[in-house]
Amino acid sequence: MHFPAYRPRRLREKEALRSLIRETRVTAADLVMPCFVVHGEGVKREIASMPGNFHFSIDELIKEAAELKALGVKAILLFGLPAGKDSMASEAYAEDGIIQLAVRRLKEKCPEILVITDVCLCEYMDHGHCGVVRQGRILNDESLELLARTALSHAVAGADMIAPSDMMDGRVKAIRDTLDQAGYTHLPIMSYSAKYASSFYGPFRDAASSAPSFGDRRSYQMDPANSDEAMREVRLDIEEGADIVMIKPALAYLDIIYRVKKEFGYPVAAYNVSGEFSMLKAGAEREWIDESASVLEILTSIKRAGADIIITYFAKEAAKSLLKEDKKRW
Repeated sequence: MHFPAYRPRRLREKEALRSLIRETRVTAADLVMPCFVVHGEGVKREIASMPGNFHFSIDELIKEAAELKALGVKAILLFGLPAGKDSMASEAYAEDGIIQLAVRRLKEKCPEILVITDVCLCEYMDHGHCGVVRQGRILNDESLELLARTALSHAVAGADMIAPSDMMDGRVKAIRDTLDQAGYTHLPIMSYSAKYASSFYGPFRDAASSAPSFGDRRSYQMDPANSDEAMREVRLDIEEGADIVMIKPALAYLDIIYRVKKEFGYPVAAYNVSGEFSMLKAGAEREWIDESASVLEILTSIKRAGADIIITYFAKEAAKSLLKEDKKRW
């Protein structure tokens, strides 16, 4: 087909036509909002490095969940800031830990919202690493028991999905076996399967107070240069029982999202991380870019690459923008 017989612009003339043939659509139902929960009451404290995101006490988190649901965002991903930290991450799996308390209240007050819990130890460890540390080394197998205990405590509290993010080898199997033995065979696991040692996590570590006190996380998170290794990681997690596999970050790893979806055909989540969020926010504040249009373009690119689920700090704002776009079309 050659010009002038084929003219692609014919189908770009009007919005109604463009909408009819649009290949990729982002909806509020595709989005998951990460939320940071803290002890206390009446707390809604903005995170300086992540404008528009907050530390919520449980009562305020319930209000936020209701607002998200009203906008069409059906799921949240919880991160907890504990009252105290120690070398065994005790509050991560405590019955009265911040996540356990939050999950119970959320399922009581806002049962329709899907509550996903991040399973990691870094926020709860006094050294900030994602596993047990001995003589300066992050120990893999010794960490699995604590991760499995944490996941089980979330299940008991009423979590709808478990999301291990630690990148210890074998943790999906350890969690799956523990959940199954306790009668939670129905509970899905969304694994951070290809989580890279990225430079885009800074604002999150500020928000979660989870920066490591020594070294870095390159001995367990993936090398940003590696693509084939990501396929091996994803395959291992699927074999160990993951129901959904995640790539993190999203924007710098769109090729990985694409490869994972094509090679495995499993449900794929992508995490549009804090650094990606904050960079766009900073540009918008300086009026260098149109924030709303840029957000929707970025989210579309992530979905176009193959993501079924997009975890993003823009979830609430994007849902509002999508509602406005729908009204414009009509």
